[in-house]
Amino acid sequence: MPAFPTAAREALADSQLRRNLAHATGTIRAKRAAVVGEVDEWEELRLAGAAIKDNTLRHLDEHLLTLEAALQSRGATVHWARDAAEACDIVARIAHGHGVGEVVKVKSMATQEIGLNEALAAQGITAWETDLAELIVQLGDDLPSHILVPAIHRNRAEIREIFRRRMAAAGRPAPEDLTDEPAELAAAARLHLREKFLRAKMAVSGANFAVADSGTLVVVESEGNGRMCLTLPEVLVSVVGIEKVVPTWSDLDVFLQLLPRSSTGERMNPYTSTWSGITPGDGPQEMHVVLLDNGRTRALADEVGRQALRCIRCSACLNVCPVYERTGGHAYGSVYPGPIGAILNPLLKGVGVDEQTDSLPYASSLCGACFEACPVRIDIPEVLVHLRSQVVDAHRGGAPKPEAVAMKSASWVLSDARRLTLAERGMGAAGKALNRFGRAVLPGGRRALRRLPWPASLWTGARDLPAPPAESFRAWWRRTGRR
Repeated sequence: MPAFPTAAREALADSQLRRNLAHATGTIRAKRAAVVGEVDEWEELRLAGAAIKDNTLRHLDEHLLTLEAALQSRGATVHWARDAAEACDIVARIAHGHGVGEVVKVKSMATQEIGLNEALAAQGITAWETDLAELIVQLGDDLPSHILVPAIHRNRAEIREIFRRRMAAAGRPAPEDLTDEPAELAAAARLHLREKFLRAKMAVSGANFAVADSGTLVVVESEGNGRMCLTLPEVLVSVVGIEKVVPTWSDLDVFLQLLPRSSTGERMNPYTSTWSGITPGDGPQEMHVVLLDNGRTRALADEVGRQALRCIRCSACLNVCPVYERTGGHAYGSVYPGPIGAILNPLLKGVGVDEQTDSLPYASSLCGACFEACPVRIDIPEVLVHLRSQVVDAHRGGAPKPEAVAMKSASWVLSDARRLTLAERGMGAAGKALNRFGRAVLPGGRRALRRLPWPASLWTGARDLPAPPAESFRAWWRRTGRR
């Protein structure tokens, strides 16, 4: 994937994408605001959610061992995966061990993060997405662009064409007379998926939460496809990030109030599925849980960045972000887009590894809307600034960059009054010349320089550069004789 500025520039040129995003995020924002406004103690719930997560992360090793013991006591097999490759290999081995050639999947960010579908396909196993939006993305050979609504960048006319062109190759075809009415699209998806649910021998899920003391995994969803995957197949494999642990059921209560309001704008999600091991004659008779690290301990070691592990994947930060609303999720080059992706990806992967990851902390205006919307009070702007400093430190050494030279020069000039006076005189003269290359009037009557030649255009191409005044404040003070 290209760095964010390059990908964002391409996305901004797609007017249909911007219309789709503006409509969808605006609708979700309005629904969320209405249901959050009904809760008088909303801020207290946010504080409680943040406190529970922070306390759990401080003792994560203990809670994970408690979870493992509870799961094993109820007949589940627990696997530990250091990275994506190890997690994918575990799932593939389980599938091969049962002679399974296809699996059905509950919507899961963790399995997308590790590229499970592609890894299974490489070993001859087909993974079918059963969430409606994930199905749209899969049939369209597309990538998800939103945490909650992966196909948010598609309108219903585009979805109809995807169903008509691609469903037949994946199973039951779409009806010949399919229209773009939402009810008809949903009905076509339901019929297409039903045969997969009924024949699947193995399912793969994630988990929104894992309750340590009882060994209970929890999935919340809106369509019922998750319930089908969790009850019909003979084998169930759940890939769970180690940060999803909560100590007790009473802790879970807080998040079941925060999550639906922040994600779908509902008072309660339609389906909440919980399962704890094996029950003879009821549901899957073999259960595996893969506890996934994949960079989470790296993030945990960062005292500022570890708050990102509080994330409950609600996507509220995406829906209020002015950058995301204009570029969409693909520009972030990751399964985690938007503000949370801009901090989570560098924390999981590390900075200084590739240009695309290093560009993400800069994909923000630092307006702070994400922090205000976050149900667990992740201070995303604080972490963004922290990661920017890490990116800069990771690239120190070698030939200095123009920005570093400019900052060093500014420090040298500003540290001495005589040098500053000379610079002010020079800027007054330079301002008159620079104005010839392009001057814009900003709101409030402020003047800014634009369309400047290279290398100044590297800065002014994305920022406003105030036009230098013809006379400095101190020169004006001396000339007017004010004391």
